[in-house]
Amino acid sequence: MVPCFLVGLRDRYHADCFVEDLAKRLNRRPQISTDGRATYVEAVERGFGSEVDYGQVVKTYGATELSDQRRYSPATLTSIKKIVVSETPDKSLISTSYIERQNLTMRMHMRRLTRLTNAFSKKLENFKAAVRLYFAYYNFVRIHKSVRMTPAMAGGVTDHVWTLDELLAAAA
Repeated sequence: MVPCFLVGLRDRYHADCFVEDLAKRLNRRPQISTDGRATYVEAVERGFGSEVDYGQVVKTYGATELSDQRRYSPATLTSIKKIVVSETPDKSLISTSYIERQNLTMRMHMRRLTRLTNAFSKKLENFKAAVRLYFAYYNFVRIHKSVRMTPAMAGGVTDHVWTLDELLAAAA
């Protein structure tokens, strides 16, 4: 289940807002993994204090030769380090793979996130509404193959698969 989300910049203010919201929604001590941005370290400390096991995946990229540069090509990955930031996270579970997979799933379901298409969002207000609708659908309507129910059912938030009518009524 996606317990919370935030549409915003990758800056200190938005990191603080997101982690504060996340901390309020969780009822047990989490293990959190992020990439190596310093703003996340401060935000997790402010939001959870010592009630979190926190690690980072720090990736180092090499210089790209001018001849190797192509449009939208990423730099070459040279190393990956898993770093324990606070408390005692299970180092084997420090990973950003789950959120990266969630981001891919969201991009595949929301064409508004695909650049160079006519569905790309131009108004922030419309984009935020689309993201809210997507996560509500993802959590309450869409049955996930791995758990054979919706994430909201698996998390004990609801006892049934919502219909689209129920989702739209709840959103109104």
